[in-house]
Amino acid sequence: MRVACAFDHAGFPLKEMILAIVADEGHEAIDLGTDSPEPVDYPDTAMDVANALTAGEAERGLLVCGSGAGVAIAACKVPGVRAATAHDTYTAHQAVEHDDVNALCLGARVVGPAYADEIVRAFLRASFSGEERHVRRLGKILAIEERYSVGGKGPSSSGDSPA
Repeated sequence: MRVACAFDHAGFPLKEMILAIVADEGHEAIDLGTDSPEPVDYPDTAMDVANALTAGEAERGLLVCGSGAGVAIAACKVPGVRAATAHDTYTAHQAVEHDDVNALCLGARVVGPAYADEIVRAFLRASFSGEERHVRRLGKILAIEERYSVGGKGPSSSGDSPA
């Protein structure tokens, strides 16, 4: 599997370790930077991974900033990207198994290297279950995404739910 990896300046301290984990797990790491601890804007970092995912250049993405929140918010704005912040192994694998998450977001200021190692491995080892209830729920998520994408109708005036 090809894994697009990007780090802002706060995530930079975990960069080499995470790239090594991806390789150790038998995957190809696509290094999208940053290459120094100099400040960069996390939305740009998130877009690098989102673009790799939507272009088919990668099957999964790893985004690391200070908290994991900013990159998740930015990446989720791109149709086709399902990013989640996970600071525990259960969420890291469950988000893939149940929600077909394709981008893991980590906070380098929240988790230390040893736990980041376990979280990344849990994410990389997980696969979407394909269970009917998860497929049904993913379909609803995709319908929301379609509705609010460019050219979508957006919310209805009748107060209907988005999906």
